[in-house]
Amino acid sequence: MGRKVTVAVSTLNQWALDFEGNMVRILQSILEAKDMGASYRTGPELEVCGYSCEDHFREPDTFLHSWEVLLEVMMSPMCENMLVDVGMPVMHRNVAYNCRVAFFNRQILLIRPKMAMCDDGNYRESRWFTAWTKALQTEEYVLPRMIAQHTGQQTVPFGDAVIATRDTCLGYEICEELWNVRSKHIEMSLAGVELIVNSSGSYMELRKAHITSDLIRNASFKAGGAYLFSNLRGCDGQRVYFNGCSAIALNGEILARSQQFALQDVEVTLATIDLEEIRAYRVSLRSRCTAAASAAEYPRIHCDFEMSTHSDIFKTSTPPLNWPMHTPEEEIALGPACWLWDYLRRSGQGGFFLPLSGGVDSSSSATIVHSMCRQIVQAVQQGDAQVLHDIRQLLADSDYTPDNAAGLCNRLLVTCYMGSVNSSKETRRRAAQLANQLGSYHIEISIDSAVNALLSIFNAVTGLTPRFRTQGGCARQNLALQNMQSRIRMVLAYIFAQLTLWVRNRPGGLLVLGSANVDESLRGYLTKYDCSSADINPIGGISKMDLRRFLTYAKDKFNLPVLESIIDAPPTAELEPLQENGELQQTDEADMGMTYAELSQFGRLRKQSFCGPYSMFCHLVATWKSDLSPKEVAEKVKHFFLCYAINRHKMTVLTPSVHAESYSPDDNRFDHRPFLYRPNWSWQFKAIDDEAEKLQPIYTPSSAQLRPSSEDLLISTQRSSHLDDSKHSSPLSSASASASIDVGISTAAVPLPGAAAPGGLSKKPSGYSKVHVNVLGKIKDRTGIPV
Repeated sequence: MGRKVTVAVSTLNQWALDFEGNMVRILQSILEAKDMGASYRTGPELEVCGYSCEDHFREPDTFLHSWEVLLEVMMSPMCENMLVDVGMPVMHRNVAYNCRVAFFNRQILLIRPKMAMCDDGNYRESRWFTAWTKALQTEEYVLPRMIAQHTGQQTVPFGDAVIATRDTCLGYEICEELWNVRSKHIEMSLAGVELIVNSSGSYMELRKAHITSDLIRNASFKAGGAYLFSNLRGCDGQRVYFNGCSAIALNGEILARSQQFALQDVEVTLATIDLEEIRAYRVSLRSRCTAAASAAEYPRIHCDFEMSTHSDIFKTSTPPLNWPMHTPEEEIALGPACWLWDYLRRSGQGGFFLPLSGGVDSSSSATIVHSMCRQIVQAVQQGDAQVLHDIRQLLADSDYTPDNAAGLCNRLLVTCYMGSVNSSKETRRRAAQLANQLGSYHIEISIDSAVNALLSIFNAVTGLTPRFRTQGGCARQNLALQNMQSRIRMVLAYIFAQLTLWVRNRPGGLLVLGSANVDESLRGYLTKYDCSSADINPIGGISKMDLRRFLTYAKDKFNLPVLESIIDAPPTAELEPLQENGELQQTDEADMGMTYAELSQFGRLRKQSFCGPYSMFCHLVATWKSDLSPKEVAEKVKHFFLCYAINRHKMTVLTPSVHAESYSPDDNRFDHRPFLYRPNWSWQFKAIDDEAEKLQPIYTPSSAQLRPSSEDLLISTQRSSHLDDSKHSSPLSSASASASIDVGISTAAVPLPGAAAPGGLSKKPSGYSKVHVNVLGKIKDRTGIPV
């Protein structure tokens, strides 16, 4: 009997309900693992049907087709003399379970159901599946007739058991069980299980890839033994991007790991493990041996198979691996780009259409598409036949082979600068320069004639013509004029997306890309049904601060020098008339009444720390004590929650975007909160005011920063009258506000120079800017009650 086993974990890009494609990818992973000398292959969670089937898990068809795929895989000659397991849903005694099905030489050995459901973040597993709660127990599962006819088996064990081969023993955790406070790998290791296998559907969030690696490494360090982690990768039909990073660990060290981001549909990761290293490591842990001597016995399913070979003396064990993690900037460049590629090739469309304003947000969306093109070219050059087939099919050109990113970008991305009389020459120039450096097919149009046509219709019906506030108009007129421009851009985006390929003598249409970031969604700083209402949005889960850092990275990495001027440009929606000298009249942070750095803090406290208004005030009054008095903190917190409340309804139509930030306000699955609030938060705000009154007398500013005088505040208040009538900040200053109020657009915004990084406030020599002014007393809620 040998002592070294070669095992394989599979990273698969599956697609919900694509049973045929999923089966092909499973078989390919088995074939590759076998060709590379593996005697065991495992794969990701629910790989047969796809993880994101959601309510299709309530349909009998999903279970039927999963069994049909299993039969095809199990009967394939590729699987002979190899221990294999796959993930699929199984109905047992009228209860649906998320399972691993292990088989060897056309015989099912064990159906192992998941024992801990995941119901946080984007997960809702308990809606479809039930956890198996009978620890260390199995029951007889009656096999479907189609399976029984081919295997000769009538029943197989179903439940919490492990598989014992002639030379080792392996057991299962499924995804959440690794994260669970009562992980099963401890019990299994004490019961003598040497290979612990985890199939997962873990998705990407910025700065989170290390968590899975840490858990795997620590599990094998504490329990001893090998930990085999197999994860999905890609977009299988939902907003998440599955994270890849399948890995094999041994005794606290990572031996092998798959890529986090890649266009490969199938990636097989192998490691050769010396079983005697496991045994020596475990026996050296004396406290573990004591616990193992009294451990409960696991039901063992015996498999007459040796995973090792007798002649493995010259076989080399896999050494530990030092795998560097991607920076957040690299994650933004790679993750959303791969998600876009999956969405594009599976949508049947011919590319993307992007309204390009010349600001940070739309420039980020364009740069991510360029990153996608770079990855496609690289994959083709490395010989990926699937990527080449897909790009030829997308472009309806069977002879095309991409050889540079700019050339491919010209075929896949149409950018459009939609200017108006309110647009500056600088944004037009920046958009054109960026399009040229990216290689996109760029066009410029003016929306003025469309705006004038709509105003003519309005005047013909009412006899009135609305005016901007700088021209003597009121808040309602100013808001309506801005939102009209935004919505005209949406209509034009869709007609150009549908017909541009016709103009270019190509079949199909284009997907409209959005460019509203996660902070602006949280604040509601976008117009409902404007360019934020696109088909998909690659940056909708990314904060403004991270986007600026991403563009700084992309400027050098992708050789896009124009990005420097885009990053440095003042943030503005350019929806109001310019000043007489052509300078900007409107800036985003002033309109919002808060900085992007502050928005990130509000968002993390609201979502990650579960803070209501009062708890957020209590947290920030300490965090910001060197910059703001308790009353000033109170006004900022109340202003945020007011804006959040009156704009929350916009999340019901938020463009689907790749999930990347853990404080995302996307109400589809991630952020289940009401979309209709009483915006004056009367009880909560009174609690804040009472606390601020108590704290104010004992507040001592610790900052050397000068406090603004009363005269300064008066001038600042007069200058900040935009907070009364801004499309972004108010429900208008009268009872005309309603639940369907639109709060403007920002597609070209960056923090002002000097804005603080997350975790702190910006410190400006002039003291407190307009965004610090108390505007709450000027605003009324939807009932007309002053806030």
